[in-house]
Amino acid sequence: MAEYTYHELVDINNTRKLRAILDTLPRFCHDFFRGIEATTSSRTRLAYAYDLRVFFEFLKATNPALKDTAITDIKIDILDQIKAVDIEEYLSYLTYYKSDIKERLNKENGKKRKLVSLRSFYNYYFKKEMIKTNPASLVSVPKLHEKAIIRLDVDEVARLLDEVESAQNLSKKQQQFHEKTKVRDLAIMTLLLGTGIRVSECVGLDINDVDFDNNGIKIRRKGGYEVIVYFGYEVREALLDYLEERKHMIACDGHTNALFLSLQMKRINVRSVQNLVKKYASAVTRLKKITPHKLRSTYGTSLYRETGDIYLVADVLGHKDVNTTRKHYAAIEDDRRRSAANVVKLRKE
Repeated sequence: MAEYTYHELVDINNTRKLRAILDTLPRFCHDFFRGIEATTSSRTRLAYAYDLRVFFEFLKATNPALKDTAITDIKIDILDQIKAVDIEEYLSYLTYYKSDIKERLNKENGKKRKLVSLRSFYNYYFKKEMIKTNPASLVSVPKLHEKAIIRLDVDEVARLLDEVESAQNLSKKQQQFHEKTKVRDLAIMTLLLGTGIRVSECVGLDINDVDFDNNGIKIRRKGGYEVIVYFGYEVREALLDYLEERKHMIACDGHTNALFLSLQMKRINVRSVQNLVKKYASAVTRLKKITPHKLRSTYGTSLYRETGDIYLVADVLGHKDVNTTRKHYAAIEDDRRRSAANVVKLRKE
Protein backbone atom coordinates (compact mmCIF):
# COMPACT_ATOMS: atom_id res chain seq x y z
CA MET A 1 0.00 0.00 0.00
CA ALA A 2 1.40 3.40 -1.01
CA GLU A 3 2.26 5.83 1.77
CA TYR A 4 0.43 9.14 1.61
CA THR A 5 2.45 12.33 1.86
CA TYR A 6 1.75 14.75 4.70
CA HIS A 7 -0.06 17.12 2.34
CA GLU A 8 -2.22 14.34 0.88
CA LEU A 9 -3.24 13.32 4.40
CA VAL A 10 -4.10 16.94 5.25
CA ASP A 11 -6.30 17.15 2.15
CA ILE A 12 -8.02 13.85 2.99
CA ASN A 13 -8.74 14.92 6.58
CA ASN A 14 -9.95 18.36 5.49
CA THR A 15 -12.22 16.79 2.87
CA ARG A 16 -13.78 14.51 5.48
CA LYS A 17 -14.40 17.43 7.82
CA LEU A 18 -15.83 19.52 4.97
CA ARG A 19 -18.30 16.80 4.01
CA ALA A 20 -19.46 16.54 7.62
CA ILE A 21 -20.08 20.31 7.80
CA LEU A 22 -21.84 20.34 4.43
CA ASP A 23 -24.38 17.94 5.88
CA THR A 24 -25.37 20.74 8.29
CA LEU A 25 -25.60 23.54 5.69
CA PRO A 26 -28.35 24.41 3.19
CA ARG A 27 -28.28 22.01 0.25
CA PHE A 28 -27.58 24.74 -2.30
CA CYS A 29 -24.18 25.34 -0.61
CA HIS A 30 -22.86 22.19 -2.33
CA ASP A 31 -22.81 24.12 -5.62
CA PHE A 32 -20.53 26.76 -4.11
CA PHE A 33 -17.97 24.29 -2.79
CA ARG A 34 -17.90 22.33 -6.05
CA GLY A 35 -17.46 25.59 -7.92
CA ILE A 36 -14.43 26.78 -5.94
CA GLU A 37 -12.70 23.39 -5.66
CA ALA A 38 -10.35 24.00 -8.60
CA THR A 39 -9.15 27.38 -7.34
CA THR A 40 -8.86 26.91 -3.57
CA SER A 41 -7.03 24.65 -1.13
CA SER A 42 -8.82 22.13 1.07
CA ARG A 43 -7.86 24.26 4.06
CA THR A 44 -9.53 27.35 2.56
CA ARG A 45 -12.70 25.44 1.69
CA LEU A 46 -12.90 24.04 5.22
CA ALA A 47 -12.47 27.54 6.70
CA TYR A 48 -15.26 28.83 4.43
CA ALA A 49 -17.53 25.99 5.61
CA TYR A 50 -16.95 26.81 9.28
CA ASP A 51 -17.64 30.49 8.62
CA LEU A 52 -20.81 29.83 6.62
CA ARG A 53 -22.14 27.56 9.34
CA VAL A 54 -21.86 30.48 11.78
CA PHE A 55 -23.67 32.73 9.28
CA PHE A 56 -26.60 30.36 8.82
CA GLU A 57 -26.83 29.75 12.56
CA PHE A 58 -27.11 33.54 12.93
CA LEU A 59 -29.85 33.71 10.31
CA LYS A 60 -31.76 30.87 11.94
CA ALA A 61 -31.56 32.56 15.36
CA THR A 62 -32.46 36.09 14.26
CA ASN A 63 -34.80 35.73 11.26
CA PRO A 64 -38.40 34.98 12.36
CA ALA A 65 -39.21 33.56 8.92
CA LEU A 66 -36.71 30.75 9.52
CA LYS A 67 -37.91 29.88 13.01
CA ASP A 68 -39.50 26.58 11.96
CA THR A 69 -37.09 25.82 9.11
CA ALA A 70 -34.10 23.51 9.52
CA ILE A 71 -30.85 25.05 8.29
CA THR A 72 -30.47 22.28 5.73
CA ASP A 73 -33.88 23.22 4.26
CA ILE A 74 -33.13 26.94 3.79
CA LYS A 75 -33.60 27.91 0.13
CA ILE A 76 -31.26 30.02 -1.97
CA ASP A 77 -33.82 32.84 -2.26
CA ILE A 78 -32.99 33.82 1.35
CA LEU A 79 -29.79 35.38 -0.02
CA ASP A 80 -31.80 37.95 -1.98
CA GLN A 81 -33.81 38.86 1.12
CA ILE A 82 -30.71 39.89 3.07
CA LYS A 83 -29.62 43.54 3.02
CA ALA A 84 -26.23 45.10 3.70
CA VAL A 85 -27.48 46.27 7.09
CA ASP A 86 -28.26 42.64 8.01
CA ILE A 87 -24.67 41.67 7.27
CA GLU A 88 -23.45 44.58 9.40
CA GLU A 89 -25.66 43.23 12.18
CA TYR A 90 -24.06 39.81 11.64
CA LEU A 91 -20.55 41.31 12.05
CA SER A 92 -21.69 42.95 15.29
CA TYR A 93 -23.08 39.59 16.45
CA LEU A 94 -19.66 38.00 15.83
CA THR A 95 -18.08 40.12 18.55
CA TYR A 96 -19.52 37.69 21.09
CA TYR A 97 -21.85 34.73 20.60
CA LYS A 98 -22.43 31.16 21.73
CA SER A 99 -22.04 28.12 19.49
CA ASP A 100 -22.00 24.47 20.53
CA ILE A 101 -22.50 25.73 24.12
CA LYS A 102 -19.12 27.50 23.84
CA GLU A 103 -18.59 31.23 24.07
CA ARG A 104 -16.97 32.67 20.95
CA LEU A 105 -15.15 35.97 20.45
CA ASN A 106 -14.07 37.65 17.23
CA LYS A 107 -11.84 40.69 16.88
CA GLU A 108 -11.11 42.55 13.65
CA ASN A 109 -9.20 39.67 12.05
CA GLY A 110 -11.92 37.13 12.76
CA LYS A 111 -14.65 39.43 11.48
CA LYS A 112 -12.65 40.24 8.35
CA ARG A 113 -12.15 36.57 7.55
CA LYS A 114 -15.84 35.77 7.97
CA LEU A 115 -16.85 38.72 5.79
CA VAL A 116 -14.38 37.61 3.10
CA SER A 117 -15.93 34.12 3.23
CA LEU A 118 -19.40 35.59 2.87
CA ARG A 119 -18.30 37.81 -0.02
CA SER A 120 -16.87 34.79 -1.89
CA PHE A 121 -20.11 32.93 -1.22
CA TYR A 122 -22.30 35.73 -2.56
CA ASN A 123 -19.99 36.43 -5.51
CA TYR A 124 -20.28 32.84 -6.70
CA TYR A 125 -24.08 32.83 -6.86
CA PHE A 126 -24.25 36.41 -8.20
CA LYS A 127 -21.88 35.65 -11.07
CA LYS A 128 -23.80 32.46 -11.86
CA GLU A 129 -26.97 34.63 -12.00
CA MET A 130 -28.62 32.46 -9.35
CA ILE A 131 -29.31 35.54 -7.18
CA LYS A 132 -30.06 39.15 -8.10
CA THR A 133 -28.34 41.03 -5.27
CA ASN A 134 -24.89 41.05 -3.69
CA PRO A 135 -25.18 42.86 -0.32
CA ALA A 136 -21.92 41.39 1.02
CA SER A 137 -19.99 43.48 -1.53
CA LEU A 138 -21.54 46.66 -0.05
CA VAL A 139 -20.22 46.08 3.48
CA SER A 140 -16.85 47.58 4.40
CA VAL A 141 -14.12 45.26 5.64
CA PRO A 142 -13.37 45.90 9.35
CA LYS A 143 -10.33 48.10 9.86
CA LEU A 144 -7.41 46.13 11.25
CA HIS A 145 -5.17 47.64 13.92
CA GLU A 146 -1.52 47.06 13.22
CA LYS A 147 0.24 44.92 15.81
CA ALA A 148 3.89 45.19 16.72
CA ILE A 149 5.89 42.34 15.17
CA ILE A 150 7.33 40.15 17.91
CA ARG A 151 10.70 38.64 17.11
CA LEU A 152 13.80 37.43 18.90
CA ASP A 153 16.92 39.56 19.18
CA VAL A 154 20.27 38.10 18.12
CA ASP A 155 21.32 37.29 21.68
CA GLU A 156 17.92 35.70 22.37
CA VAL A 157 18.34 33.41 19.35
CA ALA A 158 21.71 32.25 20.67
CA ARG A 159 20.27 31.66 24.16
CA LEU A 160 17.33 29.78 22.70
CA LEU A 161 19.56 27.35 20.80
CA ASP A 162 21.79 26.97 23.87
CA GLU A 163 18.69 26.06 25.88
CA VAL A 164 17.69 23.41 23.34
CA GLU A 165 21.12 21.84 23.74
CA SER A 166 21.44 22.12 27.52
CA ALA A 167 17.85 22.12 28.90
CA GLN A 168 19.33 24.15 31.73
CA ASN A 169 16.11 26.01 32.57
CA LEU A 170 13.60 23.25 31.89
CA SER A 171 11.67 21.52 34.66
CA LYS A 172 12.87 18.15 35.95
CA LYS A 173 10.00 16.41 34.16
CA GLN A 174 10.88 18.14 30.89
CA GLN A 175 14.55 17.23 31.33
CA GLN A 176 13.63 13.53 31.56
CA PHE A 177 12.50 13.57 27.94
CA HIS A 178 15.12 16.02 26.74
CA GLU A 179 17.87 13.49 26.02
CA LYS A 180 15.50 11.54 23.78
CA THR A 181 14.50 14.56 21.69
CA LYS A 182 17.44 16.98 21.98
CA VAL A 183 18.98 16.28 18.56
CA ARG A 184 15.60 16.36 16.81
CA ASP A 185 14.49 19.52 18.62
CA LEU A 186 17.74 21.31 17.78
CA ALA A 187 17.34 20.35 14.11
CA ILE A 188 13.76 21.67 14.05
CA MET A 189 14.56 24.92 15.86
CA THR A 190 17.66 25.56 13.76
CA LEU A 191 15.73 24.84 10.57
CA LEU A 192 12.89 27.22 11.50
CA LEU A 193 15.29 29.97 12.54
CA GLY A 194 17.65 29.41 9.61
CA THR A 195 15.14 29.26 6.75
CA GLY A 196 11.96 31.02 7.89
CA ILE A 197 9.73 28.17 6.69
CA ARG A 198 6.24 27.76 8.12
CA VAL A 199 5.59 25.13 10.78
CA SER A 200 3.31 23.22 8.37
CA GLU A 201 6.10 23.20 5.80
CA CYS A 202 8.49 21.87 8.43
CA VAL A 203 6.34 18.96 9.61
CA GLY A 204 5.48 18.10 6.01
CA LEU A 205 9.12 17.40 5.09
CA ASP A 206 10.07 13.90 3.99
CA ILE A 207 13.60 12.51 4.23
CA ASN A 208 14.10 12.71 0.45
CA ASP A 209 13.11 16.40 0.47
CA VAL A 210 16.54 17.26 1.92
CA ASP A 211 19.37 17.78 -0.59
CA PHE A 212 22.80 18.14 1.01
CA ASP A 213 24.55 18.46 -2.36
CA ASN A 214 22.88 21.84 -2.85
CA ASN A 215 21.98 22.56 0.81
CA GLY A 216 18.31 22.85 0.02
CA ILE A 217 14.93 21.51 1.10
CA LYS A 218 11.88 21.02 -1.10
CA ILE A 219 8.77 22.39 0.57
CA ARG A 220 5.16 22.86 -0.43
CA ARG A 221 3.95 26.41 0.00
CA LYS A 222 0.45 27.65 0.76
CA GLY A 223 -1.39 27.29 -2.52
CA GLY A 224 0.19 23.90 -3.24
CA TYR A 225 3.23 24.87 -5.29
CA GLU A 226 6.67 23.43 -4.51
CA VAL A 227 9.87 25.45 -4.08
CA ILE A 228 13.44 24.87 -3.00
CA VAL A 229 14.57 26.77 0.10
CA TYR A 230 18.30 26.90 0.76
CA PHE A 231 20.00 26.66 4.13
CA GLY A 232 23.37 27.54 5.61
CA TYR A 233 26.11 25.69 7.48
CA GLU A 234 24.44 25.69 10.90
CA VAL A 235 21.21 24.20 9.55
CA ARG A 236 23.19 21.64 7.54
CA GLU A 237 25.08 20.43 10.61
CA ALA A 238 21.93 20.20 12.74
CA LEU A 239 20.11 18.22 10.04
CA LEU A 240 23.05 15.85 9.49
CA ASP A 241 23.26 15.13 13.22
CA TYR A 242 19.55 14.39 13.35
CA LEU A 243 19.56 12.21 10.22
CA GLU A 244 22.32 10.08 11.74
CA GLU A 245 19.97 9.46 14.66
CA ARG A 246 16.96 9.09 12.37
CA LYS A 247 18.62 6.11 10.60
CA HIS A 248 18.15 4.02 13.74
CA MET A 249 14.47 4.90 14.24
CA ILE A 250 11.78 2.45 13.13
CA ALA A 251 8.83 4.55 12.04
CA CYS A 252 5.23 3.34 12.24
CA ASP A 253 3.51 2.22 9.05
CA GLY A 254 2.50 5.23 7.00
CA HIS A 255 5.25 7.40 8.51
CA THR A 256 8.44 5.82 7.14
CA ASN A 257 9.20 8.75 4.81
CA ALA A 258 8.64 11.47 7.41
CA LEU A 259 11.72 13.48 8.31
CA PHE A 260 10.79 14.49 11.85
CA LEU A 261 9.27 11.81 14.09
CA SER A 262 7.55 12.01 17.44
CA LEU A 263 8.41 9.73 20.37
CA GLN A 264 5.57 7.53 19.11
CA MET A 265 7.54 7.08 15.88
CA LYS A 266 4.93 8.94 13.84
CA ARG A 267 5.32 12.13 11.81
CA ILE A 268 5.51 15.01 14.27
CA ASN A 269 2.48 17.29 14.04
CA VAL A 270 2.05 21.06 14.05
CA ARG A 271 0.80 21.19 17.65
CA SER A 272 3.85 19.28 18.92
CA VAL A 273 6.24 21.71 17.20
CA GLN A 274 4.28 24.65 18.61
CA ASN A 275 4.60 23.14 22.09
CA LEU A 276 8.32 22.49 21.84
CA VAL A 277 8.95 26.05 20.62
CA LYS A 278 6.90 27.37 23.54
CA LYS A 279 8.75 25.13 26.00
CA TYR A 280 12.24 26.29 25.06
CA ALA A 281 11.30 29.93 24.37
CA SER A 282 9.59 30.38 27.75
CA ALA A 283 12.82 29.26 29.40
CA VAL A 284 14.67 32.08 27.61
CA THR A 285 12.24 35.01 27.56
CA ARG A 286 9.16 35.57 29.70
CA LEU A 287 8.14 38.84 28.10
CA LYS A 288 7.73 37.60 24.52
CA LYS A 289 5.19 34.99 23.48
CA ILE A 290 7.24 33.04 20.97
CA THR A 291 5.58 30.75 18.43
CA PRO A 292 6.94 29.10 15.26
CA HIS A 293 5.59 32.08 13.32
CA LYS A 294 7.65 34.42 15.51
CA LEU A 295 10.74 32.39 14.56
CA ARG A 296 9.75 33.02 10.93
CA SER A 297 9.54 36.76 11.67
CA THR A 298 12.94 36.56 13.37
CA TYR A 299 14.48 35.04 10.24
CA GLY A 300 12.80 37.60 7.97
CA THR A 301 14.12 40.44 10.13
CA SER A 302 17.67 39.08 10.11
CA LEU A 303 17.61 38.53 6.35
CA TYR A 304 16.32 42.03 5.69
CA ARG A 305 18.86 43.66 8.01
CA GLU A 306 21.68 41.82 6.26
CA THR A 307 20.54 42.35 2.66
CA GLY A 308 18.20 45.35 2.66
CA ASP A 309 16.38 43.57 -0.19
CA ILE A 310 12.64 43.46 0.57
CA TYR A 311 11.95 41.54 -2.66
CA LEU A 312 14.41 38.82 -1.67
CA VAL A 313 12.80 38.54 1.77
CA ALA A 314 9.33 38.28 0.18
CA ASP A 315 10.55 35.57 -2.20
CA VAL A 316 12.31 33.50 0.46
CA LEU A 317 9.35 33.72 2.87
CA GLY A 318 6.89 32.84 0.10
CA HIS A 319 4.87 36.07 0.24
CA LYS A 320 2.95 36.52 -3.01
CA ASP A 321 2.61 40.27 -2.41
CA VAL A 322 5.72 42.21 -1.45
CA ASN A 323 3.49 44.71 0.36
CA THR A 324 2.75 41.99 2.92
CA THR A 325 6.47 41.76 3.59
CA ARG A 326 6.92 45.51 3.60
CA LYS A 327 4.15 45.90 6.19
CA HIS A 328 5.89 43.46 8.54
CA TYR A 329 9.29 45.08 8.25
CA ALA A 330 8.25 48.73 7.97
CA ALA A 331 10.00 49.61 11.25
CA ILE A 332 13.33 48.35 9.91
CA GLU A 333 12.82 50.32 6.71
CA ASP A 334 12.27 53.44 8.82
CA ASP A 335 15.55 52.76 10.68
CA ARG A 336 17.34 52.42 7.33
CA ARG A 337 15.90 55.72 6.13
CA ARG A 338 17.03 57.42 9.33
CA SER A 339 20.56 56.04 8.95
CA ALA A 340 20.65 57.39 5.39
CA ALA A 341 20.43 60.92 6.78
CA ASN A 342 24.09 60.81 7.87
CA VAL A 343 25.50 58.93 4.89
CA VAL A 344 25.81 61.86 2.47
CA LYS A 345 28.30 64.53 3.59
CA LEU A 346 27.91 68.04 2.16
CA ARG A 347 31.24 69.34 3.42
CA LYS A 348 34.47 67.67 4.32
CA GLU A 349 35.07 67.55 8.06
